[in-house]
Amino acid sequence: MDLDDLFALRTPEGSALLAELRGLRPADELAALTRLRRAHPPALVTAALAQARLRDRAVAKFGAEDAARMWFTPGGVEQATRAPVAAYRAERLKEFGARRVADLCCGIGGDALALARAGIAVRAVDRDPLTAAVARANAQTLGLAELIEVECADVTEVDAGDCDTVFADPARRGGRGRIFDPEAYSPPLSWAIGAARSGRLGALKVAPGVPHEAIPADAAGEWVSDGGELKEAVLWFGTGTGTGTTATLLPGPHRLRGTGLPNPPAAPVARYLYEPDAAVIRAHLVAEVARDLDATLIDDTLAYLTADTLTPTPYARPYEITDVLPFGVKRLKSLLRERGVGTLTVKKRGSAMEPEELRRQVKPKGPNAAVVFMTRALGAPVMLVGRGV
Repeated sequence: MDLDDLFALRTPEGSALLAELRGLRPADELAALTRLRRAHPPALVTAALAQARLRDRAVAKFGAEDAARMWFTPGGVEQATRAPVAAYRAERLKEFGARRVADLCCGIGGDALALARAGIAVRAVDRDPLTAAVARANAQTLGLAELIEVECADVTEVDAGDCDTVFADPARRGGRGRIFDPEAYSPPLSWAIGAARSGRLGALKVAPGVPHEAIPADAAGEWVSDGGELKEAVLWFGTGTGTGTTATLLPGPHRLRGTGLPNPPAAPVARYLYEPDAAVIRAHLVAEVARDLDATLIDDTLAYLTADTLTPTPYARPYEITDVLPFGVKRLKSLLRERGVGTLTVKKRGSAMEPEELRRQVKPKGPNAAVVFMTRALGAPVMLVGRGV
């Protein structure tokens, strides 16, 4: 899509085309395109179909109602923040007293929309003309244009002095996929840190895998998961809540703050195995969860916890372990056959074998279900068999 396509799609003719294509099944696309091209310019039909596909993809992030009205680019859908995560961050900024936010590297405007819905004025900036135009169109379409001012500019040349808060979201994808070196972000992490520090408040979205040693001493790190999926890390500046690390789980929110505990010692696998949420693991807060569960690690190098008692917690998923086997497919296959296990969930941590390879070898069959963990316990490769509780 280019700027001309966006303009054409926002006309009554373009809107009518998008309405016809909404919910179109892939099997019906060819017939629909043939019919629509008889009555509309072929280029407009092609652009409408591409936008309809992007809207379908965006439902997972923005929900069906907003996705059906918003405008997207392929990269914009890929990089946009999931709406519940953006809404949570916007509410935190509101709690911290943000009134006008400079949203640098705003993309298609997903974060700006969440900020505006929280009642915060936004100055949204992106250097790509099409992306900025899409962000502006989204603000207008969702009735938030009064709170969102969009401009096309290089964020490194923008003076955000008219804003009390700076939110920066550097691009972490390039032509070859994800970028893991923070200084290879666009703009680099070092620039983004300086930008975040320039306001009374600052928030910097980074990849969840950001090294802890890359976090400045004056920043608080927060790792956020949504529905069990790790979505982002945020570096906070000037909040008045101190530094350190936090894991936040949505919905909730459930927030676990680091206390500097050392990891507990490893011990034999007990009745229950706990799998900490990915945000807890990335925030290096497994020890805090272990403390609350009166649990130990099963191995000094892995983030699995074990305990004799079942304790409810939002920060880890529990499993009841029925069997602890030395690593070996033959014995596992025999046990699963004896128990009539046909629905098999395979998890791995610290094992070279892939779950699909194990599934292919054991060929589960039967009416029952089980979970198998391919992992290590006290340094030895094992297979743990159990069930979710």
